Amino acid sequence: MKTYAQYKNYKKPRWAPPAWVFGPVWSLLYLLIIVSFGYVAYLLNVGAISFAVVVPFLLNLIFNLIYSPIQFRLHNFALGALDVFLVLATLIWALWAIYPIAPWVFLINIPYLVWVSFATVLQITITTLNWSR
Repeated sequence: MKTYAQYKNYKKPRWAPPAWVFGPVWSLLYLLIIVSFGYVAYLLNVGAISFAVVVPFLLNLIFNLIYSPIQFRLHNFALGALDVFLVLATLIWALWAIYPIAPWVFLINIPYLVWVSFATVLQITITTLNWSR
């Protein structure tokens, strides 16, 4: 995959995972996201929650989905760092908003939260190391 080749060429910290790790991790995370975010959409559909609770979930999906084009098509490290920070911020907001209503949605997203926290630090480090590119 082209993004893997690009990732391999970036200057990275020693603790950065190899490129092949991202595919399996994101496959599992997207499964958790589909189940939990789908349930949030269901709650909205049946009138159990307001649209205000859904907003951070929608923003999180948008920011999550635009990361790869920003990082690997535009090659914009700074915008990628901003985007991954927004993924983290909207995830925290979403989990805070849904916890009182569906605590299991919060719990099932803990691996996503941990990974995005790690990814945010990694992206900021990679951005710093590759600033002149």
